[in-house]
Amino acid sequence: MLKKVLLVGLLVCGFMNRGRAANPIPDSSLTVKKTTDFKVNGEGTASNWSAAQWFNITVQKGPNQPTPGKQFPTRVKILYSDKGMYFLFECTDQKLTSTILEDFGALFKEDVVEVFLWPDTALPIYLEYEVSPLNYELAILVPNIKGRAQGWKPWNYTERNRVQHETSAQGGQKKSMASVEGWKAEFFIPFALMNPIANAAPKPGEKWRGNFYRIDYDSEPTYYSWQKTGGSFHEFNKFGTLVFE
Repeated sequence: MLKKVLLVGLLVCGFMNRGRAANPIPDSSLTVKKTTDFKVNGEGTASNWSAAQWFNITVQKGPNQPTPGKQFPTRVKILYSDKGMYFLFECTDQKLTSTILEDFGALFKEDVVEVFLWPDTALPIYLEYEVSPLNYELAILVPNIKGRAQGWKPWNYTERNRVQHETSAQGGQKKSMASVEGWKAEFFIPFALMNPIANAAPKPGEKWRGNFYRIDYDSEPTYYSWQKTGGSFHEFNKFGTLVFE
């Protein structure tokens, strides 16, 4: 009788453990909820954002950094529609280290947030999108062949595939080197921009790989990420998984 009780107990525990293991989403996965399209304003005030949950991105070592820099709270929301993907970054900060006043400049050398999207993992090609606090952008497709990454700008960048992007500053003016309490970036990346690696909305349950970053230059360069890399943001095999609901 005792053996039967122990056996039943083990089976029950096994089924319970299997159920618990199947439910939690690993830290390396995010569920992306679907939305109707809306206009971004740099503040994230659209009611559509209430359907998305915040997640944090935190500091890591940057290239050749012995230790990570000082961390400010940084969080992100994501949504997708039939036409593209929406992103909202909220960055605590003290100074807008941003002097580049042109699109497609080397924005990563100053304060910036970045999104990397890798729709087709059969190909070592992904989208890199960056936007600065002053609302200048960089959009490139990156072929990464055995660690040799090269960014290619869109040839035809028109209303059909152009990113909608806006930024705002909190606790100060949105201008170069201003003292602030933080800044936000809100942008919409149309799937058409990712042609040919993706040019249509993913189907429910479809999975992409991706990562989310911030670089801050208040006193020393500080590198933030969702999924940690060894220093280079281009270590695409360390990207997390986006699950489209």
